[in-house]
Amino acid sequence: VPFGRQRVVGVVLGGAARSDIDGGRLKRVIEVLDPRPLLDPELLALVQWAARYYQHPPGEALAAALPVLLRRHGGGAVSRQWWRPTPAGLAADPAALGRAVRQAAVLARLARHPEGLPRDAIEAPMTVLRALQDKGWIEPCAAPPAAVQEPGAVYGGPAPALGEAQRAAVAALHDADGRFEALLLEGVTGSGKTEVYLRAIEPVVRSGRQVLVLVPEIGLTPQLVRRFGRRLGMEPALLHSGLSDGERLLAWQQAASGERRLVIGTRSAVFTPLARPGLIIVDEEHDPSLKQQEGFRYSARDLAVWRARQLGVPVVLGSATPSLESLYNVELGRYRHLHLPERAGSAALPRLRLLDVRRQPMQDLLSEPLLGRMQDHLSGGGQVLVFLNRRGFSPVLLCHDCGWVADCPRCDAHMTLHRARGLLRCHHCGHQRRIDVHCPACGSSELVAVGQGTERLETALAERFPGLQVLRIDRDTTRRKGSLQQALDSARSGQARILLGTQMLAKGHHFPGVSLVAILDADQGLFGSDFRASERMAQLIVQVAGRAGRGDRPGEVLIQTHQPDHPLLRQLVEQGYDAFARAALDERRAAQLPPFSSLALLRAESPDAAAPAAFLEQAAQRAAALDLPGVQLWGPVPAPMERRGGRYRAQLLLQATRRADLQALLTRLLPQLETEKTGRRVRWSVDVDPVDML
Repeated sequence: VPFGRQRVVGVVLGGAARSDIDGGRLKRVIEVLDPRPLLDPELLALVQWAARYYQHPPGEALAAALPVLLRRHGGGAVSRQWWRPTPAGLAADPAALGRAVRQAAVLARLARHPEGLPRDAIEAPMTVLRALQDKGWIEPCAAPPAAVQEPGAVYGGPAPALGEAQRAAVAALHDADGRFEALLLEGVTGSGKTEVYLRAIEPVVRSGRQVLVLVPEIGLTPQLVRRFGRRLGMEPALLHSGLSDGERLLAWQQAASGERRLVIGTRSAVFTPLARPGLIIVDEEHDPSLKQQEGFRYSARDLAVWRARQLGVPVVLGSATPSLESLYNVELGRYRHLHLPERAGSAALPRLRLLDVRRQPMQDLLSEPLLGRMQDHLSGGGQVLVFLNRRGFSPVLLCHDCGWVADCPRCDAHMTLHRARGLLRCHHCGHQRRIDVHCPACGSSELVAVGQGTERLETALAERFPGLQVLRIDRDTTRRKGSLQQALDSARSGQARILLGTQMLAKGHHFPGVSLVAILDADQGLFGSDFRASERMAQLIVQVAGRAGRGDRPGEVLIQTHQPDHPLLRQLVEQGYDAFARAALDERRAAQLPPFSSLALLRAESPDAAAPAAFLEQAAQRAAALDLPGVQLWGPVPAPMERRGGRYRAQLLLQATRRADLQALLTRLLPQLETEKTGRRVRWSVDVDPVDML
């Protein structure tokens, strides 16, 4: 359609017999790109409902539901030309192309898809394709007919025997087949949740229907793909941000046509069209990564439940540490609770123990009792996993003479020292600079690194345990494509004896050789400004602890703390996550915090320090003037980190016991804010059901 001086691709949501706008001012549609709608009525209803609930423009919500190439060109404009490798191309070594890097990349990609790929999935200029064609290594071909992928024979050995709790869970999932039901599958780490998933998936795909599996992190998809592929004998359609635009479009089309019966993806895959839906699974349902934090701020978990209800299919929410919201839904009878309280086979749960480090001599955040137990496990042939949720060499660079601290010039935060890269980096806005040699304030060269990060701890562990490989896994060491998988393979092989990392290591990865897990700083979550801090602390401890001991090797978990008598921490260690969650729910109920109320966070930011608060003050006044019952306003107040990326930030919290009251207020308030004069000086947004209060 014409849009100003541009031509843009639009989506038709409906038609009307007449318009309030004069017919002479209406522009004509230039071209209809798709003979059939890209989104079926079910998926369109999901997007429209999500746009209303999360108070977001429907056009932007639709954009989030469509692959980039479709948003740019429409389905009818996407290239239908396919290319495939010739026998000579399959035999060729891409490395022989030397400096022709793009040709080598195309050849390697097509070698993985000998049946061919559409031009858009290859994502290379025509000159590159012609060069490879001239060498006789690739050739154009017709698109193969969309053949539905049939499940292959189960291979990779017999399926493991199920325990009693697993059998009960599988029976419940089979009972729910063919109708909507939400089931919370809570299973301790190593209890065999994935095996339960597989037993639920197998009859669905063998009956010709499709299964959508959502995971919170890209890093979890390779192991799921391998395990599901081995058991089902079929290749899933993958959808995540690590793929090219063309690869995502191809997977989207394979799911939409029914060609792929198993679809695995991260957050945005909740919007994937399914030709014959049969089951939806949300793995690690408690993970905050399932909530989009920018732009269209939707919860993939909650939308998965809504979509399953509309489709009339069961939805499984799996976790070793369920969110308090999901446990409350069990309490209300909305979800059925399936519990796997024991590890699969004869494996024992790890022993958790608090290490009181008050008045203990500490060396690089390592207490003497902890170092002693590490030595015992390493001498016995085990692996040790050391967890510190703070990357970098040191959180602070400080001048010993005058006290100057390296702060970010754009945020209210210190810059983190990354010694190996010679950089000071802000982990909030990304600003970085070379490490100072002299103090900018007094000129002294006495600059010292204060505090502990994973990079510094890696050096300390290597010095403390010479001859043993220390493997650090965090965002800094896994930036390169494929580096995370390479590191995980090294960890599982036992080649690295000491594993060190951040929360990346806590998310569903299995390390069979780990017999000891050391959590160095458990106190961070006990006193956070976010009311969910203690819940996340407990989930992280349990998830990290779950890496210890599998098979016949018992595991030990040592948790260093300065708060050994904290009631929630003691309850978690002595009675387990269930008892902790019950106590935390009681605290939330008393304070009327979610899930016992609904929240929306109105945020504003600006380079002008006064503008965010001024805008939110007007928003609060307009909300009060609407005189709608049941909604409380808190603030406006400065954000916990008031300045970030050179912009000042403030927030206004809206709270209601009834979700409908909050929605009614937002529906009337937000259109008024679009015309608010003070809004011109700020960038503002609304976050319904926020999971990050910072």
